[in-house]
Amino acid sequence: MGLVNHTWTQSFLLAGFTTTGSLRPLAFLGTLCIYLLTVAGNLFIIVLVQADSRLSTPMYFFISVLSFLELWYVSTTVPTLLHTLLHGRSPISSTVCFVQLYVFHSLGMTECYLLGVMALDRYLAICRPLHYHALMSRQVQLWLAGATWAAGFSAALVPASLTATLPFCLKEVAHYFCDLAPLMRLACVDTRWHNGVHGAVIGVATGCNLVLILGLYGGILRAVLKLPSAASRAKAFSTCSSHITVVVLFYASAFTVYVGSPGSHPEGTDKHIALVYALLTPFLNPIIYTLRNKEVKEAMKRVWVRIWTILKEV
Repeated sequence: MGLVNHTWTQSFLLAGFTTTGSLRPLAFLGTLCIYLLTVAGNLFIIVLVQADSRLSTPMYFFISVLSFLELWYVSTTVPTLLHTLLHGRSPISSTVCFVQLYVFHSLGMTECYLLGVMALDRYLAICRPLHYHALMSRQVQLWLAGATWAAGFSAALVPASLTATLPFCLKEVAHYFCDLAPLMRLACVDTRWHNGVHGAVIGVATGCNLVLILGLYGGILRAVLKLPSAASRAKAFSTCSSHITVVVLFYASAFTVYVGSPGSHPEGTDKHIALVYALLTPFLNPIIYTLRNKEVKEAMKRVWVRIWTILKEV
């Protein structure tokens, strides 16, 4: 490896998925449809929260922030996925590759912190109802939302910058976007130290947030079990069910891929797992927050009635 010429590092080659000629257009159209539905679903939630005054609560504010994040999250990787599905192996410049790596992990870390903030919001609403609106004022909401983005984009600097400074002897990335594990396999040097730092940064961020979420939901569970009636307990749990589902989807995939040593999985498996957290989860989130939420369904009806009334008056 030491004899390999390093001058090629102006670009990488994304391998993508191996698809036959007949399946390629179907895979491309299926992915494109999922992407467009994901964008439409998340935009719908953002617009709905802004359009309906009854959704002007901290919980729906953070849901709309999550939807905004998911728009960028899915748009960071799906364009290169679509390109590789349509054209096969695709070149990508090293600059674009490392920017994609940084933005993708920044948004992922931001979502990690945001899910913790959303759990805190549910804890205060259920366990501190008399002080909830004072504790979760509009100013506090904006500060918490901004802090999650700042923390996410700061934390991702470490793995992204360490990876970008590696010397690379190989060119083909066994993935459909630039991620830590497949890029590590292309390095000319021993990356065990880099792997340890990456695992520590990502593991501490996701692990601490998961412990926070579990602790908050432990407090919520104790408070709900003390409620006098089954109906009140069911109502309290229903406000948390959507968030719990999203947390399980996010952390299951994140721990599978990133906690531990990046690059410890067999080559080629990362891109299959990535479809879950980079494409499927952003697609499912709007469905989870709409189909399983009575307040959102009622808001949809109210907004539709307003739109219909305006159209009739025109």
